[in-house]
Amino acid sequence: MTGMTRHIVLLRGINVGGHRKVPMADLRALLTGLGYTDVATYIQSGNAVLTASESDPGVVEAAVRSALRDRLGLDVPVMARTLDQLRAAVAANPLTVENPSAFMVLFCSEPVDTAALAAIDPATHLRERIAVTPTEVFTHHELGVREARLPAVVARNCPGEVTARNWRTVLRLVEMAEDA
Repeated sequence: MTGMTRHIVLLRGINVGGHRKVPMADLRALLTGLGYTDVATYIQSGNAVLTASESDPGVVEAAVRSALRDRLGLDVPVMARTLDQLRAAVAANPLTVENPSAFMVLFCSEPVDTAALAAIDPATHLRERIAVTPTEVFTHHELGVREARLPAVVARNCPGEVTARNWRTVLRLVEMAEDA
């Protein structure tokens, strides 16, 4: 696999509430049709791992977004990370993960505005914690993600698009990408 790069692709807002439906078999076929190999998907919320000759995740993002628009008629934000980038994000997590389903990683399409997010008053989110790195935002929600308010605040304060995955999903995507 010399010259090949493992990528994790995250689609935002598909298969939520019956909107923007994309069956995972169709997503796998679309990605394979773009020339990617070792394509696998995880759950129905738009998570895929693939191998590409392209090492730049931005090129993968653009190709996938364009194909979704052209072939499925969906303008869906797409974020991609290489396996090494996702491993680095996991290693950079400064918070303790007590409950993986109540712990989120927010992936931003553009560099995180660390100054804007540092200005968030923790007193307004007493049962939530936030940690910011240059490429991701980590949030923990004592009352669970259904009661979470920080992800919306993060999305309003980050340039570009934001999509979130719980910790268990992030770790599973790393594992899947390593297994190929």
